Amino acid sequence: MLKLFAERAELRGVVPIPLHAVGTGDMDRFMAARKGPEGNWLKATGFSGRDGELVLVPGANDAVGSAVLGLGAGRDPHALAAFSERLPTGFYVFSDVPTVFAGERGTYAWAIGAYGFDRYRGRARTTPKPEPRLVLPPGVDGEKISRLAEGVYLARDLINTPANDMGPVQLEAVVRDLAQKHGARVHVTTGDELLADNYPMIHAVGRASERAPRLIDLVWGNENHPKVTLVGKGVCFDTGGLDLKNASGMSTMKKDMGGAACMIALAKMIMEARLALRLRLMVPAVENSVSGSAFRPGDVLSSRKGLTVEIGNTDAEGRLVLADALTDGDQESPQLMVCMATLTGAARAATGMELPPYFTDDEALSADLMRHGQAEHDPVWRLPLWRSYEPTLDSPVADLNNAPEYGLAGAITAALFLNRFVVRATSWVHFDIPAWTDRPKPGRRKGAEANCIRALYALLSERYGT
Repeated sequence: MLKLFAERAELRGVVPIPLHAVGTGDMDRFMAARKGPEGNWLKATGFSGRDGELVLVPGANDAVGSAVLGLGAGRDPHALAAFSERLPTGFYVFSDVPTVFAGERGTYAWAIGAYGFDRYRGRARTTPKPEPRLVLPPGVDGEKISRLAEGVYLARDLINTPANDMGPVQLEAVVRDLAQKHGARVHVTTGDELLADNYPMIHAVGRASERAPRLIDLVWGNENHPKVTLVGKGVCFDTGGLDLKNASGMSTMKKDMGGAACMIALAKMIMEARLALRLRLMVPAVENSVSGSAFRPGDVLSSRKGLTVEIGNTDAEGRLVLADALTDGDQESPQLMVCMATLTGAARAATGMELPPYFTDDEALSADLMRHGQAEHDPVWRLPLWRSYEPTLDSPVADLNNAPEYGLAGAITAALFLNRFVVRATSWVHFDIPAWTDRPKPGRRKGAEANCIRALYALLSERYGT
């Protein structure tokens, strides 16, 4: 369990500091309940309950007596993350906090508020910040919350790490480490082995880099259990290839392996919980670089499925590496196949950075995803696999074009392209995620984000238990 949490038995007579939270609509009741010095201090400091307002109320001997957080209109489900982000070291306990913000929700917010990426800050490494600790609320499973938070931490760490330290080799090492801890099997196909083993598009996209492309393939669980396959885009840096991105377009491209990072983190959560499923994790890990061996606009590539693909744009490389992996994973006829990628700017234009879209033809799966996304405050939104756009994928010289000339609905046409490589899976869903936070909020600092994995974990836990 995370060291951020303290069980009541650990306190040994220490009285934890109470944490209060109130929205602007409940200020009258809240202030009426604050008696003596606490109420006087809040009045003297002008506390109004506005969003993010944090007041430390003095206690005896210059210690903190209580901490009070404003929730504003109460729209942010992770508002209580401000406590662990900003409080000094000590033991704390939720006290006068709205029921909807307490319990598992508040405990998870506390956990993600403590996240920081300090790998490259020398002072932070040598003198880490002492962390405040929360007494677990009654009935909250600290192990479960820790599992969720540690999965989010892992995905964020992988995405935040710059590409010079997070290439295909390093992604492979992360998966191998997880496999060793959980008794999983890993097979990695690297470099020219990709051609010999019929992964031609993964090879084509990654061959221009000095860091060899690879397909990382982890298998875990009982072969008699339902098969669940996770496929994550692992483009560790995307220059755009010969269709080179500009400087601003490349500035955050260390996050282009965000789909892989999230699928690796979800696999970790599944294995730690020992869900009753047979898991397969597939990560095509490449770097889309520029050199004399780079694939070109106008090239026609073969795919593992046998379909040929004309390259309309080398910056639409993610769907190429995913296609070979999806084809392989589909051969097992999994009960559920999940694809996740930082795939299109069109998805960001459609739903922004906070609401990742997904695509599926499975109505029951879609309903479950929406339900769990809302319950876990891990939002997702369905976009259609609009079949009327299928002809835009046509090529005059090949079976498909990876970048249709049709200038609209780019997230949909990308999903339709991927769907061409899935035939046997009982159910398939594709997530087009940002893997990034551009507007910091409590628990979500600017930088990497682990989209959708808590909603998916909740769905898998419900379906497959332990």
